[in-house]
Amino acid sequence: MRRTWRVVACAGLTMVMCGLTVAQEAATSEVPRTVEVTPKEVTAEVGQQIKFTAVAKNAAGETIPGTPSLWFTAPFDLAGAEKGVVTVYQPGEIRVGAVIGGKTGYAKITVAPAAPASVDIATPKALVVGASEILVATARNAKGDPQNNAPITWTTETPSIATVDKAGVVTGLRAGEAKVRAASGKATGEIKFAVAKNPVASLSVQPTTTEAKTGDVVHFSIRAKDAQGGAVNNPYVSWEVIGAGATVYPDGAFVAEEPGTYIVKATSGGKDATTSVVVTARNAERQLEVVAHVMPKDTQCAEQWIIGNYAYLSSVSDKLWVYDISEPETPKLLDTLTVDARLINDVSTTPDGKIGVITREGASTRKNGIVFLDTSDPTHVRVLSEYTATVTGGVHSAYLNQHYAYITDDATGSMRVIDFGDVKSPKEVARWQVDAPLAQTIEGHFGPMSAGRYLHDLQVVDGLAYLAYWRDGLVILDVGNGIKHGSPEHPQLVSQLRINQNELYGDGWLAGTHTVFRYKNYVYIGDEVYPAEFDLQARTRIPVRGIVQVVDVSDLEHPHIVAHYSVPEAGAHNIWVADDVLYMGYYNGGGRILDVSGELRGDLYRQGREVARLWTGDPAGYRTNLPFTWGAQPHNGLIYFNDINSGLWIVKLGKPTFKGSTTAPGLP
Repeated sequence: MRRTWRVVACAGLTMVMCGLTVAQEAATSEVPRTVEVTPKEVTAEVGQQIKFTAVAKNAAGETIPGTPSLWFTAPFDLAGAEKGVVTVYQPGEIRVGAVIGGKTGYAKITVAPAAPASVDIATPKALVVGASEILVATARNAKGDPQNNAPITWTTETPSIATVDKAGVVTGLRAGEAKVRAASGKATGEIKFAVAKNPVASLSVQPTTTEAKTGDVVHFSIRAKDAQGGAVNNPYVSWEVIGAGATVYPDGAFVAEEPGTYIVKATSGGKDATTSVVVTARNAERQLEVVAHVMPKDTQCAEQWIIGNYAYLSSVSDKLWVYDISEPETPKLLDTLTVDARLINDVSTTPDGKIGVITREGASTRKNGIVFLDTSDPTHVRVLSEYTATVTGGVHSAYLNQHYAYITDDATGSMRVIDFGDVKSPKEVARWQVDAPLAQTIEGHFGPMSAGRYLHDLQVVDGLAYLAYWRDGLVILDVGNGIKHGSPEHPQLVSQLRINQNELYGDGWLAGTHTVFRYKNYVYIGDEVYPAEFDLQARTRIPVRGIVQVVDVSDLEHPHIVAHYSVPEAGAHNIWVADDVLYMGYYNGGGRILDVSGELRGDLYRQGREVARLWTGDPAGYRTNLPFTWGAQPHNGLIYFNDINSGLWIVKLGKPTFKGSTTAPGLP
């Protein structure tokens, strides 16, 4: 019996659909012309279960015998299907598919966003009489996901003290305590704040004038005096910038995306003051030189791990390659390890390079898990042990920290912590997962898989685990830091940042928080966004999307997004940050290098922070002349990019493109 595998997620996602050219369960001597799924179209709510049926029909439109060999949903992260029963987890448009005799029929579910369950209002500083300010309200569903498209209605319960209009602009009328309410559907939120008489008689902005480059954050401050000439501490002030191409934030922080001269204006009641900023182009671009390129023949590549004089390259198949890169201009293949897997997604080693770990998905035995390797001799890598006991459904990512492997479990959407202190007898010591009451484990063709909860990537730094939890956003756990008395054996929740990918990217996309990297006071999270259905192993182009969001975690319990990096019409993937430089694979946008020095706010792409970009398409690539760059890693003054279609690229940065250009601290 011949199978054709149709992958409906990225190389890192384990969920697949199996279209059988000869149906496993079909009892029919005729090949169906069509498959009809009933009901054809239906509306539903999050949490609802819907029963579908499917029949096969011949060319005459007559029903013929046959039962579905497979039920599936696309995107798979919005709903889960098992034996025709579909459970809805997220809003959006969902295709329900049934396969009979190798023919697929479809139905459609339209799921509206759940009604807002709460409304958060950002509390302003004490307003002064005569001043106006835009209030910011965020509607949230019961999970806590922001619903920015939900309409907000504003009212004031103290109209003699402060008014508020339909847009949420509040104006102070007289001194007192104001109370403003925001409603979205049946959900409401309210805030109280003071309106005071304005003691400010004069004010000035510091610095009086300044220069900056695009992307630089300039902090302006106010000096205010009362009628007697005394200093006014913490005066109320609102900010605005005159000139397109720049932003000034409520705290007086200014950043420009385009060169030019800008006027920054501060207002306190009826008093105002201005200053100017002259902004020049960042001119961060550098030349890029390809040192070497290695492309395994007719096989898609996956993850890389560069350590010492060796490069480990995994595959969208059953192979792991080891290269000698002691002479980067001429990489030499040292060893090829073959294991039972459809995908070796992740590979890494301990810092001393002696023990390695690879993750497996799609094993023929349906026992996936992780494999520990003896990498002390990279010319002959050998298997030390396997851990499959609690992760037979597959593992997407693994992160080694001390003698613990933090891994993702495809079957349950949970994090597992594996102690490999005794590497020949690894054991699970902890499990943690987000609360998802609707989540379930359903049977897939490669074993059990999670529906309604999915953990995609993770990193452990300074006793904190950062989890890219797909539709559940960014999760931070204490696994030894002490902030919540956690440990590797007892992970404790620190905080969670939820993101509404359906609003961000629209219907028809498989989208979630995919990758995570902590550097300084920021966590860089990348969204992975694929079409609802696609074939990873086809030779045609796959359109992808997805942006990188920069999260400020200076206050670990209140992470918040401060900046973003988005390559238009391209899709974000894996990230590495070192010495104030971000390196990443941006899928069909190729390899990217970004200056992330200093404070970050706003749109990093438009600010001209890109240092260099590498087009990784190759005429002999798996997909001809099409880049699909997975990730990047700096090492010994060079940069290593790995591409699904075209293998491993070794490059180095050259001279600045522009005379007198800005150089990030981490660049030569």
